[in-house]
Amino acid sequence: MHLQSIGAAETVTGSGHYLELGGAKLLIDCGLFQGSDEQEARNREPFPFEAAALNAVLLTHAHLDHVGRLPLLHRQGFRGPIYCTPPTAGLVSTVLLDSARLQQEAYSRELRWARRSGHESQVPEPLYDEEDVHNTLALLRPQLEFGQTLTLGNLTARAERAGHILGSAFLVLTAGGERIVFSGDLGNRESGLQQDFTLPPEADAALIETTYADRTHRPLDQTVQQFAQVLSQSVRLGGKILIPTFAIERTQVILYTLKKLMDSGAVPRVPVFLDSPMAARATNEYFEYGDELIPEVRDLLRSGEDPFRPSTLHVVTSSQESQRLNRYDGAAIILAGNGMMTGGRIQHHLKHQLWKPSTSLVIVSYQSPSSLGGRIVGGAKEVRIMGEEIAVKAQVHTIGGFSAHADQDDLLTWLDATGKAKVWLVHGEVNVMETFLGVLGERGREADIVPKGEAVDPLGTHFPGGRPPGLTVSEGKERRAEAGE
Repeated sequence: MHLQSIGAAETVTGSGHYLELGGAKLLIDCGLFQGSDEQEARNREPFPFEAAALNAVLLTHAHLDHVGRLPLLHRQGFRGPIYCTPPTAGLVSTVLLDSARLQQEAYSRELRWARRSGHESQVPEPLYDEEDVHNTLALLRPQLEFGQTLTLGNLTARAERAGHILGSAFLVLTAGGERIVFSGDLGNRESGLQQDFTLPPEADAALIETTYADRTHRPLDQTVQQFAQVLSQSVRLGGKILIPTFAIERTQVILYTLKKLMDSGAVPRVPVFLDSPMAARATNEYFEYGDELIPEVRDLLRSGEDPFRPSTLHVVTSSQESQRLNRYDGAAIILAGNGMMTGGRIQHHLKHQLWKPSTSLVIVSYQSPSSLGGRIVGGAKEVRIMGEEIAVKAQVHTIGGFSAHADQDDLLTWLDATGKAKVWLVHGEVNVMETFLGVLGERGREADIVPKGEAVDPLGTHFPGGRPPGLTVSEGKERRAEAGE
């Protein structure tokens, strides 16, 4: 068994895991790097394997950081099947087409700016275009149903409910009597929409995400209460209430929560603008696959009621209509992508509103420390947005309990079911993973961090790169430096 993470190793973003098992060459996810310029530059690096030699790609879910490089894989010669759950197939289409469009818009904008200074040759072209996306979508095979087994040569693959977003799965791969489970992104068991993840079987190795492996989330009822208080306070200021949201899951959770709070009178009925065509399209998938959701939401959908539509909701479609929102007088809630504020329409609203004391920025999503959102959360007094330095004078509120990611308790519960599986940590900040290593060590679990740029034997006891198991990443780097490696 041979494993190499091409993304989400020693970082949160860009998930992709190359696996040789049972004579097959597989790729588990193929995500886009997001965040800092350094991270995003990694999207242009070649894959450390021959794309055409892959037998198949297996997807855990449709978030961009798990599927966003699939068109690049096709460009480099991959023509095999891409297996996923049926809801994931529909969402992947929405996500990748939106990604191609945003890349083209950003390229055209930067090219106009560069031409004024004569530096247009320095503007990198988009990673891919809509034609690349359509070629990639033709490879999708929505044949991974929860609990059912797919045979791929000498190995079997089974998808189980991960509870993260619509269609999200963790994968159980078995070959030659050896079993490895890939968590993908596991859900928060107090999710506002998704049913809880199912438990995995005992395994020989487990690859697990660690986004929030160093903490526990605030209970959902307390989170909703905090959200209501923040919104009521923000409405009294009379300005815009900006809520950056990811188009899949976070938008639907926030809309559902807003509807309940406004219907109960806990929050004033101010206008709500959904300024994300992608989120509007993604919401349609929730109607089609409503049986995946918690009973309360599922029953509303079955009765014909729209649980994602507050009475004051307006869906913004065109960019011109989006721009007009900045001339709107009075308090209003604006949901816009993307969640980490690294692009999308939220940047336009931040540019026009972040410098106003009457504005409220309500952050309900994970913020990479290097992203625009991370810098704002970190207390930056001024940030650069769309080529301009913008003062941060808005009221900034961070609400963490809406997370669609598992917290430490959730992760431990999931891992306990894998028995004595060797644990490999991915999809987390290094300091978070090191904290989780300590927790697992206290519980007698053999665990380590998948190294960036190195291949490992998931069942083995050593790294080819020279870091003995049990050492932290920083200790391993120091040891290699001392050895002159």
